[in-house]
Amino acid sequence: MTTTTSVNVPSFRGVHRQRVPFHDCDPLAIAWHGHYYKYLEIARTVLFEHYGLTEPFFRAQKLYLVVIESRCRHAFPCRFGDEIEVEARFVDVEQRLHLAYQVRNLTHGKRAARAWTTLVAMKDGEMSMETPDAILRQLRD
Repeated sequence: MTTTTSVNVPSFRGVHRQRVPFHDCDPLAIAWHGHYYKYLEIARTVLFEHYGLTEPFFRAQKLYLVVIESRCRHAFPCRFGDEIEVEARFVDVEQRLHLAYQVRNLTHGKRAARAWTTLVAMKDGEMSMETPDAILRQLRD
């Protein structure tokens, strides 16, 4: 898959599976909506680790990633004990790291949510207007 720009979007998808734990649920045994962002973060970590975008990498490059936008659209509830699968993929990497996610409730065979996050790199306290070459190299290797 490629964008309309000259940068190829990596095709690997980070996938995380888990059961919804009791401590993530409200009194009706439904996963509280705020916990979905935790699930997204875990899948994003799987995706980033595949490309070597780990905490030691960012420290060595003196780079930080910050989330500048996030959105989650819920379609079907995840309840206590349901098995869920969260998939993270890159949508755009040239100007910023734009990721799309899908949360599936495997117990019921339904899409539970779709989500998006946008991250930008910071170095020396300044927000970068382009994804740094060090990150792009990792995504190409």
